[in-house]
Amino acid sequence: MKLIDLTRPLVPVNQEAFPKMLKPLLRIISCEVNYVDHKAGAKIMQELFQCSESDLPEREGWAEDDIVISSHCGTHVDAPWHYGSTCEGKPAKKIDEIPLAELYCSAVVLDLTAKRGTGSAITIDDLQQALQKVSYQIQPGDAVLIHTGHDKYDVCDPMRYNYPGLVRESALWLAEQGAKVGGTDALGWDRPFFHMIADYQKTKDKKYIWDAHFALREKELYVVQQLVNLDKLPPHGFKVGFFPIAIVGASAAPARVVAFIE
Repeated sequence: MKLIDLTRPLVPVNQEAFPKMLKPLLRIISCEVNYVDHKAGAKIMQELFQCSESDLPEREGWAEDDIVISSHCGTHVDAPWHYGSTCEGKPAKKIDEIPLAELYCSAVVLDLTAKRGTGSAITIDDLQQALQKVSYQIQPGDAVLIHTGHDKYDVCDPMRYNYPGLVRESALWLAEQGAKVGGTDALGWDRPFFHMIADYQKTKDKKYIWDAHFALREKELYVVQQLVNLDKLPPHGFKVGFFPIAIVGASAAPARVVAFIE
């Protein structure tokens, strides 16, 4: 059994180097970490045990870390609650309500790298052609992983954020084929926000507002964003575990996503 980590490592980002126009996205790219080292840990343990520093091995205490993080930071699973209060006419699931069995599933990787850097829509036709290339038909409960290649750009490179994304029709099509998880190595499931905003401001047509997410109010699909290493996977014939932290009542949670390849 070979394990491939599909989880983006979380590293605090230098805010000065991050593109100014993308600052609103920083909270889902970078977490804040206060690293409590062994010296600081020694002070905590001295207070807790009422001991002296010399009682500790090499005068060191434990290390720990204080973290401030968005539930949508890094590689994370979106619960249906993220898209709305109802899904398929029923109360939408929150992240702790998703059965783990539905997050361990067979997967297929669709190569959409031809649209890399375009910010354009991934259409039904794009999905069908990608499936044909790998001779695969989506099965009930599958995870469909969209390989755009955008995980290869540095997080401070504006190109990373001009990824191709799903639209209402293609997102619904995946769900209607039986997919239970839709994953992407891009920042988002939809097209980039600046493209959606521009289209809405130009037309005032509400269909451009976060359409690939809002579509999933009609048909349940769990969305996983900011994956990495999809290029290291075979097209299909393997399992993936998408296991989020069980944050009660949350709309999403960071996850450790791992592919299991025989």
